[in-house]
Amino acid sequence: MQGFTEMTGMVLKAEPIGEYDRRVVILTKEKGKISAFARGARKQTSRLLAATNPFSFGTFRLYAGRSSYNLAEADISNYFESLRTDYEGAYYGMYFLEIMDYYTRENNEDKEMLKLLYQSLRALMHEKIPNRLIRYIFEMKAMVLSGEFPGMPADGDFEESTHYAVHYIMSSTVEKLYTFTVTDEVLAQLARIADDYRKRYMDREFKSLEILESL
Repeated sequence: MQGFTEMTGMVLKAEPIGEYDRRVVILTKEKGKISAFARGARKQTSRLLAATNPFSFGTFRLYAGRSSYNLAEADISNYFESLRTDYEGAYYGMYFLEIMDYYTRENNEDKEMLKLLYQSLRALMHEKIPNRLIRYIFEMKAMVLSGEFPGMPADGDFEESTHYAVHYIMSSTVEKLYTFTVTDEVLAQLARIADDYRKRYMDREFKSLEILESL
């Protein structure tokens, strides 16, 4: 359709505007993070009602407005519906969305960040890997992709397996990230590393993380 742009991405957040409209923030493969206005999206009869909820991943057809994009149509390939019915999984997922909103920028090359988000949410939907391990892998890989991860801490008595896990997270492709599990001791050490670096390099409090840590 002439004048329209198609982008592949995921809705990071949505907020009501007026009586029936929504403003959404979408992390896209082509343009990084964008804002879009979805007219009438909160009406029960709107074809954009489900497509403008967080976690919705697919193709979005937009046209440029004066200050943001306008969303005309969406073809959603994955709603991550099972996360919506899993209380703990949903908060992990919302935390991941918050991290992506923090790290990504408009008109940036954020294709790997989008890939990391998608694969991490998929991992939450499977029971092979504990949610806590997915979280620490996600946090560290997000820092790696943003250029902020300093590597293995120089001090601290860490297991050899912890060294291996951190190296793997740093060097692995996103597609192969969630292919290992660890012992409880190594998990606790990964938690120490991820928590220390998050507090040091992320200058924001995350609401969903506060809830997660209270569960």
